[in-house]
Amino acid sequence: MPKGHGKTITQNKKASHDYFIEETFEAGIVLQGTEIKSLRNGRVNLKDSHARIDRRGEVQLINLHIAEYEQGNRFNHDPTRSRKLLLHRKEIDKLIGLTQQQGYALVPLKIYIKNGYAKVLIGLGKGKKKYDKREDLKQKQMKREVDRAIKDHMR
Repeated sequence: MPKGHGKTITQNKKASHDYFIEETFEAGIVLQGTEIKSLRNGRVNLKDSHARIDRRGEVQLINLHIAEYEQGNRFNHDPTRSRKLLLHRKEIDKLIGLTQQQGYALVPLKIYIKNGYAKVLIGLGKGKKKYDKREDLKQKQMKREVDRAIKDHMR
């Protein structure tokens, strides 16, 4: 992951459970005025969102839910509209090649504010099978038990 992230707004904790994240990319998000205000207030949900490359070669963030801004009146935005992601052409070309392979997806991992701009960290993920997820849960449980045993031993 790139260093120097700013203030983290939200993270997609389920992404590492459902995917093997092989590579990450930092992208800017094209937002409307009321969207950035809601985002800064933390009223955003990454849960069911994903990224997709459309026919024009642009990366779109689909199903990202940014709640309407309370003081937004008639200028408020549609909460689940698709939003364009800003990446360099080389990165998009690389993603086009990689996502055409079977089983790869673009998964948003984290949204944060960096130097006053909203950024999203997207990961190139390969879907996990059920047995991979079970193995991860076993590893996590064993690590928890070891940490607990060390902590009890230190007392």
